[in-house]
Amino acid sequence: MTEPDFEPPYLFPDYRATQLRAPRRELVRLPDEWFHHRGGPAFGRITVKAEDSDLTRQHRGEPLGERIILTGRVLDGDGRPVRHTLVEVWQANAAGRYVDPVDTHPAPLDPNFTGAGRCLTDGGGVYRFVTVKPGAYPWRNHRNAWRPAHVHFSLFGPQLASRLVTQMYFPGDPLIPLDPILNSIADARGRDLLVAKFDPEATEPEWALAYRWDVVLRGRDATPNES
Repeated sequence: MTEPDFEPPYLFPDYRATQLRAPRRELVRLPDEWFHHRGGPAFGRITVKAEDSDLTRQHRGEPLGERIILTGRVLDGDGRPVRHTLVEVWQANAAGRYVDPVDTHPAPLDPNFTGAGRCLTDGGGVYRFVTVKPGAYPWRNHRNAWRPAHVHFSLFGPQLASRLVTQMYFPGDPLIPLDPILNSIADARGRDLLVAKFDPEATEPEWALAYRWDVVLRGRDATPNES
């Protein structure tokens, strides 16, 4: 059986930004001893606090939108949990706008939502965030182009080279088949790995729906990254 190709190409013409970002010269491989086997990650001097994982409690008031829970496990290529590793998320608010000066989408900013959080996985490799479901937004890739609702993830494995930056999508979103970023992954199984599943067990009654999304950092079932 051949290994699945879940990695998007550097150049994917339907995703217009890759025409500017794709390298035009042959890639340079760094020596293994210089980078690929360096220990890590290093979290810096700022302590990861428990409240960092609740994006709805970072301001004086509650943000607008549908409250949701995002949870899952971070695993290595052998299915073992990656314990006590840093998981970071960032996203648009419920109206589909980022807290970023370059975001000119004429949707309202939410004074009670910054859209960024982080946590450390527990002993079983489990992460958990409380947030609001992000909205879709226009992105000018082509006429009437809209990004599906998504959450950006950054995850670290036991070494610096095993960092993964990717995006998580929501099931049933009608914009997913139209999104050239997601569809730059040729193998449908790879695209499916980026779509979370509704989790009735983790859903909290009368409070928040939950979505489960497991992440594999290495191996044949590795979660596709963001080129």
